[in-house]
Amino acid sequence: MLVLACIIAVLWLVGCAAIYSVMRRPPESFARVMAKIPGPVAFLVFPFETMWKQARAGTLQPGDPAPDFTLTKLDHTDHVQLSSLTAQGKPVVLIFGSYT
Repeated sequence: MLVLACIIAVLWLVGCAAIYSVMRRPPESFARVMAKIPGPVAFLVFPFETMWKQARAGTLQPGDPAPDFTLTKLDHTDHVQLSSLTAQGKPVVLIFGSYT
């Protein structure tokens, strides 16, 4: 019985490590893997929410400058880069939301 409990514990730890490593990948890669795992297994057997918060926490702290990124304009005519806006010396406000 003890051997069986140890085997289950090791399998659970390996599963947690595998899911955690997938969570740290880009969203497209994460989605491809998670689409193959049955929902109840991922959410009921493993501490999914806790691992998700740790894997996607990031390293930014309040007051840190935003990392540089490039976005396409809404009309798809050009790109805008954050560093080009901050180089002008004007404040930049980033608002993340949904318009749906």
